[in-house]
Amino acid sequence: MVMLSGNAAGFVPSPANWVLRRVLWGLMLILSVAIYGSHAPLLNLCKVDGKIPFSSSSVVILIELTKLVFSLLFLLIWDRKLLAVAVSWYHAAPFALSALLYAANNNLVVHMQLFMDPSTYQVLSNLKIVSTALLYSFFLRQRLCMRKWLALFLLTAAGVSYSCGGLQDPHDPGSPSRMQLHITLVGLLLISVYCLISGLSAVYTEAILKAQALPLSLQNLFLYFFGVLLNVTGHFWSSTEGGFLEGFSSWVLVIVVSQALNGLIMSVVMKHSSNITRLFVISCSILVNAFLSVTLFDLQLTLFFFIAVASIGLAVHLYYGVT
Repeated sequence: MVMLSGNAAGFVPSPANWVLRRVLWGLMLILSVAIYGSHAPLLNLCKVDGKIPFSSSSVVILIELTKLVFSLLFLLIWDRKLLAVAVSWYHAAPFALSALLYAANNNLVVHMQLFMDPSTYQVLSNLKIVSTALLYSFFLRQRLCMRKWLALFLLTAAGVSYSCGGLQDPHDPGSPSRMQLHITLVGLLLISVYCLISGLSAVYTEAILKAQALPLSLQNLFLYFFGVLLNVTGHFWSSTEGGFLEGFSSWVLVIVVSQALNGLIMSVVMKHSSNITRLFVISCSILVNAFLSVTLFDLQLTLFFFIAVASIGLAVHLYYGVT
């Protein structure tokens, strides 16, 4: 189904408009790469005595709420005429499952830490690239040739390589070689479910966004309404004695705004491109992560980092550059 967003049928954009759109699209993807790559360093800046002082569920709620507010503003500014149009729950209901899958995935990330060490999680979580690609190919009937499958496996290998020791503490130069992965049987099951739900949530959301002939701002409004509702329910269901905003700082505000903005960008990517583009954006973000880690925390790059960069470069060439 093709949407004509404000353009008459048969309208062909001028070369100048086409170039402008390409530039804006490129800038949007670069911004998303920067946000993905800066997330872990920002979390480190939030730490107090080596620990995260705030509730992760509170941050998730604020991110979802910020995305909801932005979506409403976009709707009021660019799609105001839709406010007078009756919208059926038939259009909104599919996004409830999407929000539920995302909420389940966020909770799995927390619970998995009880059954494996962080290094193991970082390495094995890269398998969600493979699961997303498989579900994308199966459910959306997108047949990928062997060259593109090789590119996606290279992305996975790049993530594993970087997670295994792409950065090194100069005060502990032997740390990557001494890293020992530990995982229990329950942890292995949870990481498998996590990768499955991660891919399923992304592919399902892409399918809904593309199937409905509705503006993205309205679709986002549905998605994030259910996201806020589910996360607020989950937060107060398992709330502790700590306050909702306890441990918050200016860095947490940066995280909330940047992650909300990134979520909106990913909606655009899934609506007008695909989850494969999203996977490449996430993989490329290790460049930003490495730069910030070296700059802010005096970490050093290792051979694993350069192997990861070479793998990503080859993957991009195989998927997008070879004809």
